[in-house]
Order: sequence, then C-alpha cells, then structure tokens
Amino acid sequence: MTPVREPILTIPGALTALLLGLAAIHLARMALPTDLGEWVIWVFGFVPARYDLPLSDARFPGGAGAAVWSFLTYSLLHADLNHIVFNALWMLPFGSAVARRFGPTRFFTFLAVTAIAGAIAHLATHPHEVAPMIGASAAVSGAMAASIRFAFAHGSFLSFRRPYDVDSASRVPALPLPQALRNPQVLMFLAIWFGINIVFGVGSIAVGAAGQSIAWQAHIGGFVAGLVLFALFDPVRPPQPLSEAVPSPGAFGEDGGIPQPRDDEP
Repeated sequence: MTPVREPILTIPGALTALLLGLAAIHLARMALPTDLGEWVIWVFGFVPARYDLPLSDARFPGGAGAAVWSFLTYSLLHADLNHIVFNALWMLPFGSAVARRFGPTRFFTFLAVTAIAGAIAHLATHPHEVAPMIGASAAVSGAMAASIRFAFAHGSFLSFRRPYDVDSASRVPALPLPQALRNPQVLMFLAIWFGINIVFGVGSIAVGAAGQSIAWQAHIGGFVAGLVLFALFDPVRPPQPLSEAVPSPGAFGEDGGIPQPRDDEP
C-alpha cells in the first residue's frame, strides 16, 4: 500500500501559541486609548536613543527596566493589522519547520535570541534613533535562516526528494555551515533574501513622527544570528562518519572473528 503524503505545512502547537499570543497583544493594544497605546510602544518598543542618556532619564518612559526588556519586547508589538499579518505569513512556513525540529522550549529561546540580535544590529546602525522599533521580523528572519540549514538537505522540505511526512522532513540532519554556504540552493536563497531586504526592506518598522521606516538592519541581525547559532539549538545530531561508526578489524581479534573468552586457568 502506497503511503499517503502528509501536507508539508502543518502548524505545530508552539507556533500556533506564538501567533495567537502576538494577535492577542496587538488586539489588546488597539483596544487601549490612543495615548496609552503610544505609551506601550515607547515603553516596550526598542529606542536606540534611550542609550544616549542616563537610564534614569525620564525622557523615555520605562527607565532602566525598559532599557533591558525592550531588546526583546519590541518583537511582540506591531503597528497595524497589515504589519502583523505580513510577519505571520512569513513565519508560517519557516517557523513551522523550525518549531517542529526544535520543540517548544528551544524554539521560543531561539526566537528570543534572534530578536535580541536584531535589536543589537539596529542599535549599532542607528545609535541615536529616537523612533521606537517594533515588529517580529528579526525573529522571523532568524527562523528563515535556521530552516535553510536543513530544509535543502536530502529528504527535507525543499529538497527535490519530497518526504512522506513532515516529522521525517524536520529531523533530517542539518548541513554544516561551511557546506551549507557552498550549496547552490542555499546561496540562491541568501542572494534573494538579502536583495529583498536591502532593496525593499520589509517586516520590522521604526514608528516616528515623520511616519514609518523599515528597520532592515534588524532583519539582517536576526538572520545572521539564526544562521550562525542554529547548531547550538539543534537537537538533531549529525550521523557519525563511517570510520567512527564501524569498528576496525582489529577490534574483533587478529583473524577478524569474534574474540574468544580467555581461559585464566593455568
């Protein structure tokens, strides 16, 4: 009997919880009075100019606490419905693959690390920027980078040999980073991704008095972190080389057979 293929895109529980959480946060902020909603963005959005001043300076709400937690909390906020839907649509295919592979704890920790990396990249490239940055796309970019470490491997999601089930596809051993960076499919993906982000810039935005601008450097920070740090989170171990997995002939005695027990009697 021919096995029935499962759909490649199924949504793991961890990703479902993440998307519902982001939607709930956005709806709750939208329900607030305008002034209070703006206060939430200033307290929980990432404001590079905050670090130009003493952290106790009251010019930016949140004080020293916001200087710490906003490295992560900015990624939980979105400007409008289009913004959150856009990030959710990008997260669905790539986040599903990574969540299934990592499991909930590793998945959420990984997204937090890539979001923080995005904030650091934004701070490094916009050191005096007053506009708060918000949006989950640095974490989305990190998930995209993580997925390409294994999605192009033989038997995984984007390989020419399509798998029969998503669990098997998500457990394919990842390509080592040097090998991944020599893979033509990975290189094509990287060229397209960096080109889109540099030319168009999509996802995270800086919200200011003059309108909204794209914080594409944060995307690149999250993407690079996801690509480089993937192995620290990956629970799937690469297969042992054949030379390590197969015992040498000497391990079985001089004649290659099974060692015989020794007779200790004289």
